[in-house]
Amino acid sequence: MAHIGDFGKLSPDSVNGYLTTMGAGAKTAHLDEKTRQLISLAVAVTTRCDGCISDHSQLAVDAGATKEEIAEALGVAIAMNAGAALVYSVRAMDAVEQAKK
Repeated sequence: MAHIGDFGKLSPDSVNGYLTTMGAGAKTAHLDEKTRQLISLAVAVTTRCDGCISDHSQLAVDAGATKEEIAEALGVAIAMNAGAALVYSVRAMDAVEQAKK
């Protein structure tokens, strides 16, 4: 995370685009900050982003999320990963069937 500023000097539009997308949800304010951070943390787990996990863990706690709420959000992430593995397993079996033909 320490080198994002360096990257921003090399590719400012990429970093500015990221910052724009990060701030978009807060502008509409249909979800509260705690909910946004719980979603962000669950997505960070499913995308395996260590920096995002670190940042959004802190932001979720700062927004008032309890350990129980965080655990529940992470349970959703686990279920989504398991669901994706199931769907892709079926696709793999379809590929096996195609390979046999």
